[in-house]
Amino acid sequence: MTGDESLLIGLTLKHGRYVTYGDNNKEKIIGSEIGVKGSLTVQNVLLVEGLKYNLLRINQLCDKGLEVTFQPEICLISSKDLRETHLVGKRVNNVYVLDLHCINSEINCLITKCDETLLWHRHIAHIHMQHLNRITSKELVIGLPKLKFEKDKVCEACQKGKLTKTSFKQKQFVSTTRPLEMLHMDLFGPSRTISIGGNYYGLVVVDDFSRYTWTLFLVTKDEAFSAFKKLAKTIQNEKNYTFASIKTDHGREFQNENFEMFCEKFGIQHNFSALRTPQQNGVVERKNKALEEIARTLLNETNLPEYFRADAVNTACYVLNRVLIRPILKKTPYELFKERKPNISYFRFFGSKCFILNNGKDNLGKFDSKADEGIFLGYSSQSHAYRAYTKRTMLIKETVYITFDETNQKMQDKLENSADDEEIGRLQKLTETITEQNEEKSAELDTAKRETDLIDHQINLPLEWRVPRNLSLDNIIG
Repeated sequence: MTGDESLLIGLTLKHGRYVTYGDNNKEKIIGSEIGVKGSLTVQNVLLVEGLKYNLLRINQLCDKGLEVTFQPEICLISSKDLRETHLVGKRVNNVYVLDLHCINSEINCLITKCDETLLWHRHIAHIHMQHLNRITSKELVIGLPKLKFEKDKVCEACQKGKLTKTSFKQKQFVSTTRPLEMLHMDLFGPSRTISIGGNYYGLVVVDDFSRYTWTLFLVTKDEAFSAFKKLAKTIQNEKNYTFASIKTDHGREFQNENFEMFCEKFGIQHNFSALRTPQQNGVVERKNKALEEIARTLLNETNLPEYFRADAVNTACYVLNRVLIRPILKKTPYELFKERKPNISYFRFFGSKCFILNNGKDNLGKFDSKADEGIFLGYSSQSHAYRAYTKRTMLIKETVYITFDETNQKMQDKLENSADDEEIGRLQKLTETITEQNEEKSAELDTAKRETDLIDHQINLPLEWRVPRNLSLDNIIG
């Protein structure tokens, strides 16, 4: 629309047509054409009596095959290939003003300037624009023109050569409002050494609100669903809450028909982290790392074999639930989930020497020992009792009739090692003497070597539990 009749190429009167303003006032209109130096013609321009401004609709320019680009200070109207600029508009307050009589030559200068910044960006080996601005402002080099380097276009070469992963910042708020609203799950394993219970894998489940953690140990990956289903029933009955969603990766142990049917049946939303992006499920990934590091520390401190790995992870999970502090909420996971503060006065250090009372299970003579020596392995999840490995029976026992020997283990180990070294030296000399005297006494030599191995192995435990994976549990003895 326009109010200037001199801009019109031809004039066609339109009787009985009006344009309505925002204040409901009406004015007569006339339809005609408008041209700019013969290179740009806009059809169907309305001549309105008393209109003091010229208004142009963007879709009329787009219908002519032109491209309109809006920038913070200017507006460009050019061909689609961007080779020719027809018009340039300047921003005045919140309106872009277009000069129809003049094709502004300054816009060509601006395009050349933009191309020049990209050209210098390529000259200086694709250094980022912020560094180029710093060099220009401080005049640290000679020959670089004073240009304003802005990162307003994507450099394809930089994307291919410098593109990095997006950083994941820690959230400063709690995204859930109650326990069991969202559960994070992940699987670790397989381990090279089978645990005493015959397991190779571990399933870690973390509550998003409280960060309370459960660890479940599996023989194979396909047991993940059955283990989670059993845990889900237990904790839902305990808290009287239902799950709203679970979050896992795309592992086949989670992305399968069983989990899909379970979620559809109970209305649970199953969220997946993006492929090769474990950061999106970072809650359980960090928990996995913490459990593995603590379990490794516990085993290395006491020199226990790796087949106690499951007990070390279970103990680490038990302790972390009671001593960690939930960010933002400033409470332990145990208090947030159980709604009471935890008591840790009964804690003992993992792998310590202990004595277990024979509580009537075996018939004892009058002068038989009443206690068996054992190794403390953690806390029972089903009763208020300790878990300990009995060296005599080579079984794990849960009991409250237990006494701990928490003396300075390092000094005791030094004394035992020094005594063992003397004994080993004596046995080695005895072995050499027997070998020189008579080769027929090989049986005695083997006995001496076995004694040396027993002395060197302080805790008298088997080196490794070897159970075939396909062997039925019903055929395992002991």
